[in-house]
Amino acid sequence: MDIGTLRGLGTLIIFVAFIGLVFWAYSGKRKESFAEAALLPFSDETNNTAAVQNFSRSTDQ
Repeated sequence: MDIGTLRGLGTLIIFVAFIGLVFWAYSGKRKESFAEAALLPFSDETNNTAAVQNFSRSTDQ
C-alpha cells in the first residue's frame, strides 16, 4: 500500500461521512429540532413551544 492508496481511501471515507451528514441534516426527523434551534436567539426564559409549532407549520410545504 503506497501513499496514493492511503490518500484515496482517506478521501473516500471523508466523502462517505459528508454524504451521511447531508442526509442526516436534511432528513424529516430532524425538522422539529432544527425549527426549535432556529428560534433560540429569540427565546427568553419562557417556553416557546407554541412559536416552534407555528414556525414548523409555516415551513411545511
